[in-house]
Amino acid sequence: MTGMPRDTLLKIGELARLTGLPVKTIRFWSDEGLVPPDGRTPAGYRLYGQQALVRLGLVRTLRELGVDHATIRRVLRRELTIADVAAAHAAWLDVRIRALRLHRAVLQTAAGRGSVTPEEIALLHRLARLSADERRRLVHEFIDDTFTGLDLGLDFLSMMRGAMPDLPEEPAQEQVEAWVELAELIRDPDFRASIGRAAVDQAHAIAEVGQPSPEANEALVTLLRERVGAAADAGIGPGSAEARPVVDEVAAAWAQHVGRPDGPEFRSWLLDRLEASTDRRYERYWQLVAVINGWPPAPRIMPAAEWLRMALRAGWAVGAPTDS
Repeated sequence: MTGMPRDTLLKIGELARLTGLPVKTIRFWSDEGLVPPDGRTPAGYRLYGQQALVRLGLVRTLRELGVDHATIRRVLRRELTIADVAAAHAAWLDVRIRALRLHRAVLQTAAGRGSVTPEEIALLHRLARLSADERRRLVHEFIDDTFTGLDLGLDFLSMMRGAMPDLPEEPAQEQVEAWVELAELIRDPDFRASIGRAAVDQAHAIAEVGQPSPEANEALVTLLRERVGAAADAGIGPGSAEARPVVDEVAAAWAQHVGRPDGPEFRSWLLDRLEASTDRRYERYWQLVAVINGWPPAPRIMPAAEWLRMALRAGWAVGAPTDS
């Protein structure tokens, strides 16, 4: 495109054929002062030389990148370098990409629900666009409104605040979707009331039987998940006779875990604890926090806890455990 002799002047139509640009576009850029003509014919037609070809190539590239005319004009006047423009435009694109990710997350969330109102979409969009400070403030308000004033101990509130969901600077699609879902969840008064009741019951249980070590808690959770999970996978119903050995094993381990003898009284106590923590949304909260923060997903425990609860309700909360 730049192989024409230096003293050759082209009419706008010839320049259009040489560059592949529409005549209308070249004329507009010329009128804007981005590609001024190098002369005119006696009849007044514009003529363009080698420099016009160079300018056209630059203007075309910058316009395709979304750079506005005023900025291009400053580049052509050497007030800005191409590097300056590239850096500024790259930063602008980063902001735009993040915004588009948020928009896509909102649309996919709405599409996944099947039927949403304009008000619900507006809410999803507002939640997705919250700043980092606004997101933290929303979570802190949830913790304060839900747990402040309850007899939970300082460790509980520290744990909740220490596990603050925090979107990275450039979140993945699933992280944005998780944030939108979590933001809706913690704004739900019913969820706040439910998780508050569960936290109080947990605190009372700890006050009654003590707080086992994290390692001991993890061992019990693993036993519950694996032993009960295997029974459920094998098709053993929680109310069947085949469920009893599983219940006995898990209940005995749980009794030892809290330092109490297994038996009807303990199993009734255990059933009360399981009944107080049946809201699956609590586990969902921690699943969403893990996604948002990029943590490894925590194995699910709620299905196993529900199986054990149903088994205890079905009759295995009474009577002596089977002999081992």
